[in-house]
Amino acid sequence: MSLITALSNWIVPCLIVIILLYGTLKKVPAYDAFVEGGKEGFSLAVSVMPFLVGMLVAISVFRASGAMNALTDLLRPLLAAIGMPPQVLPLALMRPLSGTGALGLLADLLGNYHPDSFIGRLASVMQGSTDTTFYVITVYFGAVGIHHIGDALKVGLLADLVGIFCALWIVTIAFG
Repeated sequence: MSLITALSNWIVPCLIVIILLYGTLKKVPAYDAFVEGGKEGFSLAVSVMPFLVGMLVAISVFRASGAMNALTDLLRPLLAAIGMPPQVLPLALMRPLSGTGALGLLADLLGNYHPDSFIGRLASVMQGSTDTTFYVITVYFGAVGIHHIGDALKVGLLADLVGIFCALWIVTIAFG
């Protein structure tokens, strides 16, 4: 067994023991604190639910309406100019909206084009290089009552765009 494997097997149990020992030394009722945290987590999940349902419905309508396919067809010449296969555009567009939707698209791409293909590698790197910006803003900002999201949205989408172009650049250089 390698050192990394041994560390990964023991780090979480050791961390739990350290936290419990520290709580005991500080005379914190660990079980009560755990239960209180669970209550807060549950109430947060309930308050986030309307935002989550709204986001998932909007994504489903976008995909089912054919708008995704129309947009891909419209941007095909631009994609050819930058060297991006049009097959990965739906992933690039879906990733800022929904992690689950993007993961489904990634699985479809990997199933159709194989993980070792250029499209499979690009899609995989793109999945890891971008985030679910709209999901994060909708769910988490909505849950805590933040209404002025303009700057966070701009920065998040810019980071996603940089992640997409960097993924294209790195995969092109590394795998041609």
